[in-house]
Amino acid sequence: MPITQTTSAKKSKPIILMTMGQQDRNQHPYQVMTHKYMQPIVEIAGAIPLLMPTCFGIEDVDRYLDMVDGVYLSGAGSNIDPSLYGQENLTPEKSQDVNRDTVDLAIIAGALKRKLPILGICRGMQELNIALGGTLYQKVYSEPGFDDHREDPQTPNHVQYGPRHPIKTVPGSWLAKLIGDKTMVNSLHGQGICTLGKGLEALAYGEDGLIEAIHGPDYGQFILGVQWHPEWQANDNPDSIKLFQAFGSACRGEVSWQSANDAKLTA
Repeated sequence: MPITQTTSAKKSKPIILMTMGQQDRNQHPYQVMTHKYMQPIVEIAGAIPLLMPTCFGIEDVDRYLDMVDGVYLSGAGSNIDPSLYGQENLTPEKSQDVNRDTVDLAIIAGALKRKLPILGICRGMQELNIALGGTLYQKVYSEPGFDDHREDPQTPNHVQYGPRHPIKTVPGSWLAKLIGDKTMVNSLHGQGICTLGKGLEALAYGEDGLIEAIHGPDYGQFILGVQWHPEWQANDNPDSIKLFQAFGSACRGEVSWQSANDAKLTA
């Protein structure tokens, strides 16, 4: 993704919308957002996170979107309700967060309409795919030919989030120009993209063929979804720094970039 600074670029910090998720603690429902997701938005993207609770429905989604310069869909421990992509639930043991599903799908629709930059990580990438009509493998680890991409919960965080497997970016794509043809990523997910949503294209694959990154070259805005977790210790990872810098630049209106189809889009 070649980045070109423009003289008309905004100088102020952009505001980036993030949604919180439900978590029960001591018999009380909490709305939470993990520090590790916010940190690179502040420290690398140079932006201000605006947190939206998802427990009050979608009535105020437009008000939130009117206040922001970009949308950041984080990961989470919950799975997306499979009824949203026409399937029965094959992982009843995993938690779900229907309120987050409802709000995030509405946010994605509004962000696409407003041409706001969108960055989705892990569950966030999957939400983007579902919002545009795609489907998921609910159990990648049970699908023939695919590896087990889940983390070992018995290991410490630095092991869970350590480099796990290589990915290959699509040759000639802006992501390949940004982070190279091949790089190592972490892997902490049981689900993954099966069929791509409307207007989405793959930007990177794992060695087993699973889609690891997507974009939306036909939508005229910065759209990036990654299946790994670049937010983990992002300041120590050159690829993560480039990804969050690119997102921050797009949210400031500074970035001109080429899609995989060589269709020039200006965020």
